[in-house]
Order: sequence, then structure tokens, then C-alpha cells
Amino acid sequence: MDFLLDGIRGLIADPRLLVMWAVGGLLIYLAIKKDFEPALLLPMGFGAILVNLPNSGVLTQAVSGLDTPAVGIIQWLFEVGIEISEAFPLLLFIGIGAMIDFGPLLSNPKMFFFGAAAQFGIFFAIVMAALLGFPLKDAASIGIIGAADGPTSILVSQVLKSNYIGPIAVAAYSYMALVPIIQPFAIRLVTTKKERQIRMPYNAASVSKTTRILFPILVSIVAGLVAPASVSLVGCLMFGNLIRECGCLERLSETAQKEFANIITLLLGITISFSMKADMFVKKETLLIMCLGLVAFVFDTIGGCLFAKVLNLFLKNKINPMIGAAGISAFPMSARVVQKMALKEDNQNHLLMHAVGANVSGQIASVIAGGIILGLVPTMLG
Repeated sequence: MDFLLDGIRGLIADPRLLVMWAVGGLLIYLAIKKDFEPALLLPMGFGAILVNLPNSGVLTQAVSGLDTPAVGIIQWLFEVGIEISEAFPLLLFIGIGAMIDFGPLLSNPKMFFFGAAAQFGIFFAIVMAALLGFPLKDAASIGIIGAADGPTSILVSQVLKSNYIGPIAVAAYSYMALVPIIQPFAIRLVTTKKERQIRMPYNAASVSKTTRILFPILVSIVAGLVAPASVSLVGCLMFGNLIRECGCLERLSETAQKEFANIITLLLGITISFSMKADMFVKKETLLIMCLGLVAFVFDTIGGCLFAKVLNLFLKNKINPMIGAAGISAFPMSARVVQKMALKEDNQNHLLMHAVGANVSGQIASVIAGGIILGLVPTMLG
């Protein structure tokens, strides 16, 4: 009975715990009912409830009668898998790399530019966050939500020791799930119906196996020279892709894409809930972060579309500006959004392969952008 009374007293002393139960319940609802990133939102939501139970056993705490604290499983996973080594986000990149086919990008290299252009929202959101009073390390961590890549957002915010890792992770994964809603709105803001009807014939150039094998190696080298801090991000992504393309590790490639990626995703989701404790999450800054994350996503899309429109001023064969929107890292959701919108405007306009090329380029660009931020921010902070 004393334990029950302690729990009730804990809730009365800190009603914010109830708020976090509601947040956890909302994430579980979105995962199950709406199918929004269920592999991550469900464990995050359930973990949010677990870490916000009074005197929760998933958190390390002193226990009367014991000389050493009782180690809580979620706190231990966070310290080992994220805080000390950043292992979970990086390991997940191996699985993501094994899933990606860079063939559409390699057969149409100009799509590289759209991956770069669609990172505009990251830096726009950083400036906005700084103007709103967030310290630079937090502003940079908030801006990286615009990478449209949850593991990158978690890694950057953890390395920079942001005070808002939980809200940033929730915003990143929530908006990734909402790409089919956010992007069409942003695309229509800056394009005309005539522009959305531009047709782009796809002439696939054959990509040799040698090229496919050399690509992840060369990208890792170039990224390491341009942005050394991005090596862990880019290197794990490209290692996963090399396993896929080498042709002699089919079983490992399938494992990386399925069982390995699923296990790491599960662990990452419930582990990040450690940073969703009520005292860290229930703040007015959390609402601002959600708003800034939305701004980052919208301006990523707008930046990619406007870049295509600028190119069209000089090109004879026009580019459908919607291709620029696919340059964000949300793969393959963004490419599917562009294809769906193109078919809606013209049922004979097939942009999928162009969009996929821009989309996988965005995957590379986002992790390089994360590495650039990791390199610049500590230098600017002195």
C-alpha cells in the first residue's frame, strides 16, 4: 500500500507526468491507427509512459538497503547506445544504406544538385531558432530536423549536447510520417499547375557493377575530406550500401535490411524515450521546436522547388519543379509524393525515377549537412 501511495503522491507532486502519459498515448495512437512510422513512434510512445511513471524502475535510482543504485534498462540503453557512443543511430544507417539503390541517381547525376538544394530548410530553421533565443547548439540541433532523417537528428542533437533531444526526435519522426501531407501543401505554394505538368522522359543509362561498388567508397572519401565530422554518418550509410552492391554478401545484405535494421529501430525508439521525461519535455520550448521543425520541412521543400525553377531559366528541356521537393531525405516517401502529384496533374506524367534519384541524393546530402553542422558549431562556440 505504501508503494501505491508513493505513486499517487508522485503524480500529485508533478502533474506533468500525466501530460507525458497523454503524449505517449498520442504517439501510440498515431502509430497504430494512422500507421505513422509505427516502428518508431510506438516504442517511443510506450517508452514515454514508462519513464514518466513515479519512481520508474526503467530509470537508474537509489534503492534503500542497497549500496549501489539500481540500474534502469532504458537509462542504461540510452547511456550505452546513444550518450556514450551514438551507436544506435549509426548502426541504423548501415541498415538504411543496405536498403538504398543508388542506380537512379548514378544514371542521372544532375539529381545530386537537388539533394543539396533541398537542405535549405535546415539552415533557415537554425537562423530562426537562434533569433528566437535558442543557444547555438540547440538551434543547430533543431534545424537538423529539416534533414528529414530521424537518426541524423538524434545523433546531431546528442553530440552537441542539446537540452531538447526528446522533442527534436519526436518532431523529426512525426514530420517524416507527415511528408504526404506537408509536401503537397508546400509544393503548391511555389509552383503553378503548368509547372507541375512538365513532362520529363526518363532515359535510364546503364550503371555498371564497378560503378555501384566504387560509389559508396568514393562518397565516403570525399565526405571525409569535405566534412570530416560526417564520416561516421556517411561511412555507415555507405558501408551498408557496399554490402548491398558487392554481390558476394547477399545474406548479410538481407539481414542488414530486415532483422538488423528492425532490431536497431526498436531499440532506438524505446531508448530515445529516456529524453522524454516530463521535466525535460513539458516546456514551452517544446512547442516552439515542433513549429520550427515544421518550418524546416516546408522550406526544404520550397528550396528544392525554387532551385529547379531557377535552373529552368537557363535550360531548354525544362525540369518539373516538383523533382526538387524530392531532394529531402525522407526516402522513399517524398519520391512517392511527387509521383502521385504528377499523375494527378497529368495521368501520363511519370516522374518516379527522377524523383527517386533526387530522393536518394537527399539521403546523402542530409548526413553530410549533419556532419557540416557537427564540424562548424563546436568551432563557432570556441
